[in-house]
Amino acid sequence: MLLPQSVFAELDNHLHGQVDATSLIRRIYATDASEYQEMPQAVVFPHCDEDVQTIIQFSMAQRCPLIPRGAGTSLAGQVVGNGLVVDFSAMSKVLGVDDQLRRVRVQPGVVRNELNRLLEPYGMLFGPETSTANRAMIGGMVGNNSCGSNSVVYGSVRDHLMRCRGFLSDGSEVEFGPITAEDFEKKCSGNDLESEIYRTCRALLADSHNRQLISDHYPKASIPRRNTGYALDRLMDADVFVPDAEEPFNMCRLIAGSEGTLFFGVEYELSCEPLPPAHSALLCVHFESVGQSLQSVGISLGYQPSAVELIDRHILEATKRNREHIQNRFFVQGDPGAIIVVEIRRDSEETLTTDVEGLIADLKAADLGYHFPVLRGVEQSKVWELRRAGQGLMNNVPGDAKPREVVEDTAVDVADLPAYIEEFDRIMREKHEIDCVYYAHAGSGELHTRPLFNLKTEDGVKKFRSVAEDIAALVRKYQGSLSGEHGDGRLRGEFIPLMVGEECYEMMRRVKQAFDPDNRFNPGKIVDSPPMDTQLRYSPEHETPEYETLFDYSDSHGLLRAAERCNGSGDCRKSHLAGGTMCPSYMVSRREKETTRARANLMRQVLTESDGNALKAFGDDEVQEVLDLCLSCKACKTECPSNVDMAKLKAEFTQHYYDIHEAPARAKRIANFVGGQRIAHVAPWFWNWIVGNEPLRQGFNFLMGFHPDRSIPRLPGQTLRSWFKWHRAHENAGSVGEVWLFNDEFTNYLDVSIGIQAVELLERLGYRVELAPISESGRTWLSKGFVRRAQEIIESNLDALAGKVSEEKPLVGIEPSAVLTYRDDAIELARGDRRAIAESLAPQCLLFEEFFAAEAERGNISEESFTHRSATIRFHGHCFQKALARATPSIETLSLPKNYEVVLIPSGCCGMAGSFGYEHEHYQLSMKVAELVLLPAVRAAGHDDIIAAAGTSCRHQILDGGAVVAKHPIEILREAWIPS
Repeated sequence: MLLPQSVFAELDNHLHGQVDATSLIRRIYATDASEYQEMPQAVVFPHCDEDVQTIIQFSMAQRCPLIPRGAGTSLAGQVVGNGLVVDFSAMSKVLGVDDQLRRVRVQPGVVRNELNRLLEPYGMLFGPETSTANRAMIGGMVGNNSCGSNSVVYGSVRDHLMRCRGFLSDGSEVEFGPITAEDFEKKCSGNDLESEIYRTCRALLADSHNRQLISDHYPKASIPRRNTGYALDRLMDADVFVPDAEEPFNMCRLIAGSEGTLFFGVEYELSCEPLPPAHSALLCVHFESVGQSLQSVGISLGYQPSAVELIDRHILEATKRNREHIQNRFFVQGDPGAIIVVEIRRDSEETLTTDVEGLIADLKAADLGYHFPVLRGVEQSKVWELRRAGQGLMNNVPGDAKPREVVEDTAVDVADLPAYIEEFDRIMREKHEIDCVYYAHAGSGELHTRPLFNLKTEDGVKKFRSVAEDIAALVRKYQGSLSGEHGDGRLRGEFIPLMVGEECYEMMRRVKQAFDPDNRFNPGKIVDSPPMDTQLRYSPEHETPEYETLFDYSDSHGLLRAAERCNGSGDCRKSHLAGGTMCPSYMVSRREKETTRARANLMRQVLTESDGNALKAFGDDEVQEVLDLCLSCKACKTECPSNVDMAKLKAEFTQHYYDIHEAPARAKRIANFVGGQRIAHVAPWFWNWIVGNEPLRQGFNFLMGFHPDRSIPRLPGQTLRSWFKWHRAHENAGSVGEVWLFNDEFTNYLDVSIGIQAVELLERLGYRVELAPISESGRTWLSKGFVRRAQEIIESNLDALAGKVSEEKPLVGIEPSAVLTYRDDAIELARGDRRAIAESLAPQCLLFEEFFAAEAERGNISEESFTHRSATIRFHGHCFQKALARATPSIETLSLPKNYEVVLIPSGCCGMAGSFGYEHEHYQLSMKVAELVLLPAVRAAGHDDIIAAAGTSCRHQILDGGAVVAKHPIEILREAWIPS
């Protein structure tokens, strides 16, 4: 029963954190990275221990289930339910580090990789590493007993959880840790819930019959990755039950992997490891098939590797469709059926080389593998990035049949793995006629196996269940674990009785009953789970609705399917410390609402539920609200492994929203930038008088809806087009080649000096320059959601450029957002014959630095044309440049002067995002985005360092926030040019 809003308002009054019971937030939290979807009653965000206790007391009073949640990357539906979701992400403090004992104490919201950045100066790290480690939180990792690619060395979280403190289901505070036999008996003698728990453990695990049942029916002890049900097998080997055992009784062994069904932790004490050996290499062995690759695992393990990971042909094929990972395929030769990646770490380079060569020799002697590239240094990180992106990459398969989480987490003894996978593959092919993806942890006896299903059809859902049943029986045959690291949740809980037998399952139920008598902690997970094919994200009852769109979505088979690309893996939840750009607003707020995942999920739900009714779908205020803080940086188009292009989706939705609701006047004014600038340039001195006078500028900002602290650029005395009209070409012009210069709206009206210097530099280097016969890119219209007007401009420009732009005479752009529109949006907005024109033009639409670097490589531009004086340049890349092109050509171009040292600022978005950083309600967020990396880097630069940025908005943000005049690369090169 849905509780009234007043109840949650009352709870909110008693918290340091917040409660949100709005429809928007409930929809966002209705899913995780699994196949499930269920609306919670509300979401609560505790900020301290007291909040957690208050929430549990509320749960007791209202009989409301609690669903604990970290980053929401669970694959078995662990954080989906109809109760109160408890988002622990705000409890993110590191409470203490003991470098002598190599221990660290943390709150549940601490992110794994961020923890290791803090631990590195102490010479240690927290070992278990999931593929989601740049956003996975320790609380979630404890709940799922996470491990990762390095588990052959570091094991799982269970092996590292020393103590935990938190609350039981009656609100009482407890601490679990290693205890003596004497203390164990004292714990059993009390009359509170904690004592009842200890008594239950004693009754179950001191019984020799029960112990034998567990030994006989639980997964083999030789399988390191076993997460089936509650870990009674790990608990029963303690010294309180086995007198000569070395390990003391520690309830943490049970808590790890219990998925929040037993205990709500607020503090975890973790054991850490020394930093790994300094010298490492990856041996990436190519095979014709997965079966052949698995034959090599035993040989590889003989060399004590840090990881033995498999990547199959499906993953490798998917990398060809992903902008980010195309460059990470550099080590792949041909089209292998599988690649085994073996990581070897040693204390010396000599030992490392010897062992790598020895492994290669052994594999060749066994006639295993046909290509053996060895990668060192930064090349290794590219391979791991590709491997970690497997789940998201595969979800990018076009159409409704996707690789689904159903039997993706099975683990068997390493020795059984080849035979198991052979049987698995035969069941998939012969019985179910399903192709399957294989990747991940071959060295630990676990491959992530993802069959393709269409869960929008009744047949697909039937196959979903049938495959789950068949593979559960197969895993049982090998006495394996149905879950190796992803947990049981609501996906596999139904099959635990089959896996361990009814008697062992009943023991698990007794454990749950002892900890949580009223079944309020994450009910329906692990034990007493509902059928695994209920509450699915997709329903076969309705056909996928279609909507008329302006952009072309044929690559994803429609608008809705473009939103459905998001599989919930949560790559958009990484912080600025992880690098990259996605997602700028989340990096500041750390709120799920600001993730690409939240925007895609909400849009998917609304488009699905509207059943093709455009008025209902595009008139939805909640979608408009969740899109508000999207900066349209396009980072998700590249950094999201599923290529969810939220900038495109936002523009599409906004146009249709305007069709239903009148567009705001400010949006119209900003979009019509060219019209406004034409008027201002009639009397630029008058404009400059207004924006140069502080009271008048603030009045102008108020009328425009801009923040009072945002400066307004002054106008030059002429436009670039008017200057060029009277310009006389340099005598060198045309001696080397010719270009069309894209005199975009920003260059023509604001950055005239940069445009002039571009013409002068190109001509002096031997290029004849003509201004392209277009004057507006359409970018301002796109950025504010006026897609129809942008489409008109783009199609007109395509007509004007057709037959003119070529490889011999490319279109060279100064402002990245303008010229890259014709490598991206133009192709997806052009209709009819113009689509072919756009596709043919795209490769010839170049950033100035791309053209310059290419000409230097051809030998047409030489370092001899530039100064030999020394300078340090710190370069910030434009978001579109990073998403649709690369920063490398800018680095290469700025390095042409032989003594120029170029340092790439590891910044994401500058936060300006066109007009976003001007707008009153967005200004503070804009500045906070800039303060993450960019502005601190600008302030830390040396006095004589040159700050470079290609984007006009980026330079404006640096000026306002850092009080530094950043230069376009063109300006730097023009100043560095010396006459021949």
